[in-house]
Amino acid sequence: MNIDKNSVVTLHYEMYDANNQLIDKTEEPIAYLHGGYDGIFPLVEEALQGKAKGDVVEVTLTPDDAFGEQDPEMIRIEPLDVFPVEVEVGMMFEADDPETGDVIIYRITDVADGKAVVDGNHPLAGMRLRFKATVDDVRAATQEELAHGHVHGEHGHHH
Repeated sequence: MNIDKNSVVTLHYEMYDANNQLIDKTEEPIAYLHGGYDGIFPLVEEALQGKAKGDVVEVTLTPDDAFGEQDPEMIRIEPLDVFPVEVEVGMMFEADDPETGDVIIYRITDVADGKAVVDGNHPLAGMRLRFKATVDDVRAATQEELAHGHVHGEHGHHH
């Protein structure tokens, strides 16, 4: 079966930075609903269209195609006394965006002089990436998956 709209695609991927350093890869395959359901980067989905089990695609993603540009307004310096726990570099926490109501995940990127630098940008924001995917399987989506707009079951979403 070839990948087409409303098919469930299971794949393995590797993601590389601009220096060709591996920065992420699947240990277990991931699955997404193909056809504009926002389950994978649009350029990767476009490259996978018509492919079949065993096919490999490589796509170079600009920041706008992947995790966006770094937004300086998403980086803030906060006094340590606003945190309920002692913070360390690498810790992550959630906060509500007062303007949109969305939840933002912040990372602590530096701690010094009684202050912490918190960054709400995605860790890969601003990066050019190379995404290499190998199709593990392709199947028709179930009616329930189509109604919900995502994959259910193994390697997918569970309710």
